[in-house]
Amino acid sequence: MKYFSLICWVLLAGCAANLEDYQGEQPELVLSEFFNGHLEAHGMVQDSSGKVVRRFRADLLGHWQGELGVLDEQFYFADGEQQSRCWQLQREADKYRGQAADVVGTAVGQVAGNALHWNYQLKVPVDGTEWVLTLDDWMYQLDQAHLMNRTGMYKFGIKVGEITLFIRKVSHTAHRPLTAGCHLGEVAA
Repeated sequence: MKYFSLICWVLLAGCAANLEDYQGEQPELVLSEFFNGHLEAHGMVQDSSGKVVRRFRADLLGHWQGELGVLDEQFYFADGEQQSRCWQLQREADKYRGQAADVVGTAVGQVAGNALHWNYQLKVPVDGTEWVLTLDDWMYQLDQAHLMNRTGMYKFGIKVGEITLFIRKVSHTAHRPLTAGCHLGEVAA
């Protein structure tokens, strides 16, 4: 039986998407173009069984100067909780690096066609403690104004949840100032 499980796992792993599968897909995802200006998002968090455990909306504000960017995210959960995250982003050809206060180390990702795949570890409050989850994050630009984001969340290699997020570009200009402390800065290597 253990060999059957191992074979199934290997076969399923072989079916996983490869970033190269999206090479040439249009529109080409360029973070400094899509995440520049005012965006809004709606999403949900699901547990490992697929049950929706949280719903949220987010107000995003992106700003880029050359290869450096900042993405100011304000989250509003259906239960009334609010969270903020300020991403410091840096483009290196088709690769991106990002840091935020609740990200452990540096997020590293790569773009091909209309898709971005990146991985990072995120500190998440859970029942009065803090878990460090590994996030397997995929973004797919659908057209010039819409993007879908699916993120698997893992603890000790076991999937504990998933985030699905729909992002819509509202304007190429800011509708609010960046949150205090959220400013352009170089990402540490």
